[in-house]
Amino acid sequence: MNNTNENLELVYATGTEYLAELLKQILEENNITALVINRQDSSYHFGDIEVYVNAEDLFRAKEICEEFENNTQIE
Repeated sequence: MNNTNENLELVYATGTEYLAELLKQILEENNITALVINRQDSSYHFGDIEVYVNAEDLFRAKEICEEFENNTQIE
């Protein structure tokens, strides 16, 4: 992944860390580099865990995220 955050696009946000990590793994299995950023407050656990991809992978990543959300009824 590029060292600058300029090219990163948010594709998924959740309050559940393992869902973000699972999606990251699925994206990477589809040759899309993903970055997980945990923005949750460590004491109160509010906020989101966000998954970012490079801008050039955004369209494919959104398709994968949509399928992921449709098949994941955990939250």
